[in-house]
Amino acid sequence: MTDLMNRLTGAGIPFIFVLDFDLKQPVILPLAEAASQGIFYDFNGMTNCAPTGRPLPEFQFRKFPVPYEKYRQAFNTVRENLLAGNSFLTNLTLPTPIETSLSLREIFEHSRARYKLLFKDRFVVFSPETFVTIEGNAIRSFPMKGTIDATLPDARQLLLNDHKERAEHFTIVDLIRNDLGRVADRVTVEKFRYLDRVRTPEKDLFQASSRIAGLLQPRFINQIGDLFAELLPAGSVTGAPKSKTVEIIRQAEQYDRGYYTGVFGYWDNGRADSAVMIRFIEQNPEGLVYKSGGGITVYSDPEKEFQELIDKVYIPIVAGSGQSARMRPGAGSKGSKPLNFSN
Repeated sequence: MTDLMNRLTGAGIPFIFVLDFDLKQPVILPLAEAASQGIFYDFNGMTNCAPTGRPLPEFQFRKFPVPYEKYRQAFNTVRENLLAGNSFLTNLTLPTPIETSLSLREIFEHSRARYKLLFKDRFVVFSPETFVTIEGNAIRSFPMKGTIDATLPDARQLLLNDHKERAEHFTIVDLIRNDLGRVADRVTVEKFRYLDRVRTPEKDLFQASSRIAGLLQPRFINQIGDLFAELLPAGSVTGAPKSKTVEIIRQAEQYDRGYYTGVFGYWDNGRADSAVMIRFIEQNPEGLVYKSGGGITVYSDPEKEFQELIDKVYIPIVAGSGQSARMRPGAGSKGSKPLNFSN
């Protein structure tokens, strides 16, 4: 991975990279070859896939969350390690089986997200979270941590004032700031805990992010492979301290994240943009699986964290976007009701 990314950077060849969580199956190839390999992307509007113009008909979407008792077992493993001081924050995720009448290609084309990726017939990503951007010698990261139902009364203040969410966000900002300090100088937090509104078919969510910036050390400017090797895995989807927390994640989750919570992006002539692979649907032999989760601290309520995991299982295709849909939650989705909407 590292050598190939460095060589392409040194040769001035624009390229895309798709890096799995464990860096066991990284994919790096020139941008011009991506489509022929069945890889389609959209980075903030920069895309290799022209819209077909086909309207999206009414569709179905059902989710079947794991039983709460299974989630609680994983949560308890994390909490025991938190109480023992082995971690300050651990990102706990689990897979949710889903059913939908949409193909992965249709989800890619019609979903709305800052970053989108269709990886052959294997998975689709529609991520709201930037990992790092590079412009010349300037590098920025945008950790996202903290979610709330935007329809709740005073939702903004509830999220900003929540002790658990605040502690979680402080921890991630500190971790990312330290990570950037390994590749950049003059690292500062430019903007702290700003909220984005994310639309989903079932309800809108507020998500908290911060913006951290620094100046790349000269040795990394043309060595992008070395840079990403220093920064990965992404702190917002692991926790702190990173190395020990990854061990806890493996112990608690008991499944292979694969490309989920890895990073994808591109480099082109001194510019780079990348995203954390969250909001992720994967095609398995048994069917479709949606992987999701959230950060756990000693202040976490397991029922609230379980509900957040469920809330994050959605496709960002909403009313008013020229489509109509029928969303049908599956058994085990706490508090969910069938939702019908159209233009």
